[in-house]
Amino acid sequence: MERSAAGASYQRFPRVRIRELKDEYAKFELKDTDASMANALRRVMIAEVPTVAIDLVEIESNSSVLNDEFLAHRLGLIPLTSSAAMSMRFSRDCDACDGDGSCEYCSVEFHLAARATDSGQTLEVTSTKDLRSTDPKVCPVDQQREYQQALGNVDAYEPDAAGDHRLYKWTMGMVAAAYTGRGRGRRRWNLPARNRWKGILIVKLRRGQELRLRAIARKGIGKDHAKWSPAATVTFMYEPDIRINQELMETLTLEEKQSWVESSPTKVFDIDPVTQQVTIVDPEAYTYDDEVIKKAEAMGKPGLVEINAKEDSFVFTVETTGAITAYELIMNAITVLRQKLDAVRLQDDDGDLGELGAHLIGG
Repeated sequence: MERSAAGASYQRFPRVRIRELKDEYAKFELKDTDASMANALRRVMIAEVPTVAIDLVEIESNSSVLNDEFLAHRLGLIPLTSSAAMSMRFSRDCDACDGDGSCEYCSVEFHLAARATDSGQTLEVTSTKDLRSTDPKVCPVDQQREYQQALGNVDAYEPDAAGDHRLYKWTMGMVAAAYTGRGRGRRRWNLPARNRWKGILIVKLRRGQELRLRAIARKGIGKDHAKWSPAATVTFMYEPDIRINQELMETLTLEEKQSWVESSPTKVFDIDPVTQQVTIVDPEAYTYDDEVIKKAEAMGKPGLVEINAKEDSFVFTVETTGAITAYELIMNAITVLRQKLDAVRLQDDDGDLGELGAHLIGG
């Protein structure tokens, strides 16, 4: 909200238009606001929307070629489904376990046990088939995909006829039910090879090598560590306002028009094959490089095109790691941003900043 010197309020009412929305990708327009709000939203999406990631690893046995620290780091970077993260507690704020991060309200336990027994085969330990969660709502992203593909895209979190979570039963019974032994101890999914998700490779084991561990996943934000960031890419650009002076353009020959169009490093302009007029085919491909403006000046035609950025209109591109959907990322970012603004507004009153604590007013 902006105010004049006289104290009058000039409240803005931003508008959003969704252009494209998929599970892990979104493109939308944010209008009637300024760069400060657009950048605040971008930064919150990258660094302050909470997810769940492995934070503590207890190695019971490791005879692989990777040392314990390498394995712990690799496990921490595996994206976990985090739709429930907003309702979880930060371990530092959890009063159920005195902040040690080991209770059902602030953590999820994982187990991994793998041993290579076949001398002729290398056993690939992956997030899909070997990392098992005790909470059906928090599991490796690729494991959920494999589950949905195996059982026909049913809801992983809905209980089955017996009242048990399907994903929980599937993951905990993985070795017994989802594998079949074929040929010298070789293990396979009960799916056609073309349909199998391999998952994220954790380590490779040869005969006699073993890996057994217990891991604790906790809620966190990207500001604390990149493993908690739900965003793979979040960018925005000013929506360009491109206007061609058609009268001046008609003074050019077809060859000059073609030369001018080709001066742009991206496909922004084209020539209509019927009317031979220069048209704008993709204004958002413009990279603000000024090449077409320089070309027009070099041709002795300054003012051939006018290009300005709409300072109150932005085009966002969002890609997630799969921990949460693009829609959840955007909505959770708005929720966190509102909490931060409320905290700033109310901190002088009672100092109670809620669950997010100091992160709400962090830089």
